[in-house]
Amino acid sequence: MNKDLTQLRDLLVAAQTEESDCAREQTKAEQDVDQVRQRAARDQQRLDSGAVTSPKDLENLQREITSLAKRQGDLEDVVLEVMERRESAQERVAELTGRVSSVQQKIDDATARRDAAFEQLDGESASVTKEREVIAGTVPADLLKLYDKLREQQGGIGAARLYQRRCEGCRLELNITEVNEVKAASPDTVLRCENCRRILVRTSESGL
Repeated sequence: MNKDLTQLRDLLVAAQTEESDCAREQTKAEQDVDQVRQRAARDQQRLDSGAVTSPKDLENLQREITSLAKRQGDLEDVVLEVMERRESAQERVAELTGRVSSVQQKIDDATARRDAAFEQLDGESASVTKEREVIAGTVPADLLKLYDKLREQQGGIGAARLYQRRCEGCRLELNITEVNEVKAASPDTVLRCENCRRILVRTSESGL
């Protein structure tokens, strides 16, 4: 999604640049039209005032007024063409601005959900850590040391429940000899799986 946002922002910058270029081009074209219009007005004023009496000068003045009128028309066409391109660029800017805003909102929402989830996990982790410290305080030091060692060796799991004669650490079922040994062991005896060597935790569902 961040990649999409980057691409949209690049397109938006390009559209904004085009609109800005068109604005400058439109201003320049309108200034050109205004200059031609002013010059034509001055020529027309001279013609109407009667100050020019020479036939040749009158002909030249009329020819210039005609030429200026054509030039003004051409420049006004340029202004219209630039205005159309600028309007198109403005519409593109508006469209891309909306799309950027929409994608940014989605990213912000996802970030907020992620941060909330991390905060919840941090809280749960702190709670579990505290509970572990309380429970660890009731476990004999040598057993806790063995558990921590096995947990480090076995990918974070040092003890596994014995469920229906199966070690839930390695998922292997105990053979009859192992089952009999577990049955014969006293409740406070530390038992370990013969396969994965994890500490076996006996419950009412151990199947003994």
